[in-house]
Order: sequence, then structure tokens, then C-alpha cells
Amino acid sequence: MFRSGLVLPFFLLVAVLTAGPEAFGQDWPQWRGPNRDGIVTKFDEPIAWPTNLSHRWQIEVGLGYASPVLVGDRIYMYTRQSEDEVMLALDAESGEALWRASYPAPFEMVRAAFRHGPGPKSTPTFADGRLFTLGMSGIVTAFDAETGRQLWQHPAPPIEPLYHTAMSSIVDGEHVIVHVGGHNDGALTAFDVATGAIQWHWDGDGPAYGSPMVFELGGTRQVVTFTQDNFVGVSAETGNLLWIRPFSTPSITTSLTPILYKDTVIQAGRANGITAFRVQRRGQSWETDDVWHTDQVSLYMTNGVVVDGVLYGLSHLNSGQYFGLDLDTGQVLWTSSPRQAENAAILGAGQFIFSLQDDAELLILRHNRIQFDPIQRYEVAASSTWAQPTISGNNVYVKDLSTLTLWTID
Repeated sequence: MFRSGLVLPFFLLVAVLTAGPEAFGQDWPQWRGPNRDGIVTKFDEPIAWPTNLSHRWQIEVGLGYASPVLVGDRIYMYTRQSEDEVMLALDAESGEALWRASYPAPFEMVRAAFRHGPGPKSTPTFADGRLFTLGMSGIVTAFDAETGRQLWQHPAPPIEPLYHTAMSSIVDGEHVIVHVGGHNDGALTAFDVATGAIQWHWDGDGPAYGSPMVFELGGTRQVVTFTQDNFVGVSAETGNLLWIRPFSTPSITTSLTPILYKDTVIQAGRANGITAFRVQRRGQSWETDDVWHTDQVSLYMTNGVVVDGVLYGLSHLNSGQYFGLDLDTGQVLWTSSPRQAENAAILGAGQFIFSLQDDAELLILRHNRIQFDPIQRYEVAASSTWAQPTISGNNVYVKDLSTLTLWTID
């Protein structure tokens, strides 16, 4: 029998050891986090920002731009190793490999995309014990997250996007939704999460490189996504087209993820500026009405993040310029000096903005409506960093060209 003085500490110890995923901070189960909006909800803000981050471990995982997926005490990485596309499960604290699953995925890269490597560029999606992936040639696969066992797979379509694939799937109820195929031959498709059976598809346009979102608009649940030549909303239940806006860029197609702010959808793309519009149902038809537009800033391959009504982004104008934009009015609040970076993966954590630039510099900004307010910069890799980082607690997981590194903010 325990002495009374030992009972409380013993049960506190048990509680800590059995706390499960919460002990490892916030899960990051898909592209841009739990809500696909780039917001970190569990961040351990330091009392003072350190001069350097603490290097915990670094391991070779393979090529690609997929973000690290964090669920509980596991990190899942989707990469290329030789001619295979590979899914890895790693211990989040040590980097130790827990399992590896792979399938053959040879393909020929378009010469114009050589500098970005053979991928994959699509981030896996975790839901209800399953992982869903989209390979560079368009192979769609479901894995058991506990063991790595392949549950189902759809082969690559006969025609793939010109620069291969980059969008990340979204799970909505019993559907995993992804746009497969190439220009004029693709279909936005909802697969059954358990069997892979096609539940619906919309084949009105080919895929873009940005990822779809699911929004509640006009009382209807909708899949909202950029396509090859349009911006569309389709019924999440049936796949029927609800509304469509012509949209194209000089860069073949956009690579951005739609943003919903209050009741407005934010549309952006290279040489298109930024537009806010409302989706409304009028009788049996749907219409989109512009609320505001600005050409002062724009977005190319960088997805912005919203903090307290301000959109933080990296405009491709002026060779890479950070900006703050008031989403209620469309007013550009500030811009940084030019030539900041070619691309940046931007996340919001409390009153701070994390921007992982493609040159491997992690820039920390303070949320500020008045001015560009950088407070610290860290070098976090020895090669280019195009993948979104994953942040949970005080841990920062960074994927560069071929390695995964865990840094901590102490």
C-alpha cells in the first residue's frame, strides 16, 4: 500500500505518461494544419527569442516538398527515394523510423521543372487512422497510418498536369477529394475514404496546383478550388457545379489555396492582384459579387495567413515583397523593402508570423498593422526549403530538399 505522500506524485506521473497526443502539442494532420489555414494553435511562445534555435536531430528522408504531417507522437513524411514514392512513419521526438511503405512511381520530368526535383509535392492528409497521398504522376493512395499497409490505390491517369502535381487532398466526411488528370482531361474527384470507390466527379476543367478547401457558403457545403482556367465551387455532397469564375495566370495555373474571411472568399494569383468576393444564392442560381480588389500586391506561389483580419503574404511584385493587407477594406497597410525572397511558407502563431523562405532562412515577424516588423532570423537548412514547416509547442520540423530536421525554440 502506498504512503499518502506518494499517491499524488504517482498518479501525476501516470497522467503525464498516458496523456497521448496532447503531450506532443498540436497535431498537424494535413496541408497548412488542422484547418488548412496556416494557423498554429498550440505554440509555446519564448520569454525572449533566442539567438539560435536548438538542433535536435536530422535524418535523410528523400526528395520532395511535402510538409511533415504530425499526429500524436508520430511524424509522417511522403517523399521520393529513387524510382519509388515512399511513406515514412517516424518517432516525433527521436526521428527513429517506425515503418516504411512504398510503391513504384517512375515518370519523366518536364525540363522546365527540373530545378524543383521529382517530388512528390503534395502533402499527405491524415484522417481517422488513414493517410491519403497524391503522387507526382497522379497516383492516389490510401495507407493505414498505424502499420503502413496500403489500403487502396488508383493508378496515374493517362494525362497529367504539365508540371506534374502539387495539390494536397482534403477529407470531408467519408470523401477524400483531389483533382486528378491533366488540362481538359482532369476531374475533381471524391473517393470513398474506406474503399477508394469514386463517389462523384466534376470534369469541367483540369487541375491547378493549389489545394481545395471546403467552405459553408450560402447555407451549402462547397468544395472551393482553383482549376486550370477557373475558380469554382462545387457541391461537397454531389460534385455538381454551383458557380464558376474565369481565372488564369501567366504561370500556366495557380498554386494557391483559397481563403475564407468572414463571408468573403479571397482570390489571388500572379498578375491578378487580390480580390474579395461573396458567393450568394439567388433563386436557383449562384452568383459571385466582388467586394474589393487591389493591384498593389499579389501572390504567386506563397499562401498568405490571416491574423486579426490582416492578410500577411509575400507578393511576387518587386522581386518578393512582404505585405500586410486589411481584409475588411482591401487596404494595403504596409509593404517591406523589395527582394526579400522568391517564395515563402507562411504560418501564424499567436501574435507572430513564421515565414520559412526558400533560401532556408526562417523569419519571425510580429503581428503589426503599421509596419513590417521582423524580430529574428534563423538559418534552418543547408539546401532550399520549399516545403511548409510544421510547428507544434516549441518544436519546428523543417524539410529541405532531402532531409527532415527538428529544431526547438528554447
